[in-house]
Amino acid sequence: MRQLILSPRWIFWHVLTLGAMITCGLLAAWQWDRAGSAMGSALNVGYGLQWPVFALFFGYMWFRFLRMAAADLAREREQGAAADGVVEPAPAEPPPAPAEPSPFGPRPASYRVDPVTDEESPALAEYNRMLAALAARDAAG
Repeated sequence: MRQLILSPRWIFWHVLTLGAMITCGLLAAWQWDRAGSAMGSALNVGYGLQWPVFALFFGYMWFRFLRMAAADLAREREQGAAADGVVEPAPAEPPPAPAEPSPFGPRPASYRVDPVTDEESPALAEYNRMLAALAARDAAG
C-alpha cells in the first residue's frame, strides 16, 4: 500500500485533491464574508454552504479511487502469486453446474417460461405462426 501511495501518479493525485479541497475551503470563507457584507445575499450563504460539500466530495472520491487502486494492486499480486506456482486452496463447495443454454440467448431472469400450446391459447398460436411466416418471408428475400 505504501508503494501505491508514494508512486508519482498518486502523489500528483494527493496534491491535486488537497489543492481542490483548500480552494473549496477558501471559496467557502469568501462567500461567508461576502454574505455578511452590504452587497451579500442568501445566495452567498448558499454558496458558503455548498463549497464545503464540494471539498468533502473531492476527499471522498480521492479515498474511493485510492481503495480501488489498492484492490487492483492486491488482485494483481494474487494473480502473480498464482502464476508463480503458489496453489490456492480449493473451494469448499464445487461450483454450480451451468444452466442449459437458452435458444433465445441470455435471460435477465432466472425462471423459465414453458411454451404455450395451441390448445391453451389459439390466438397466441396464430400470432406465433404469423410471426414465423413474416420471418420466413424476410429471410427469403
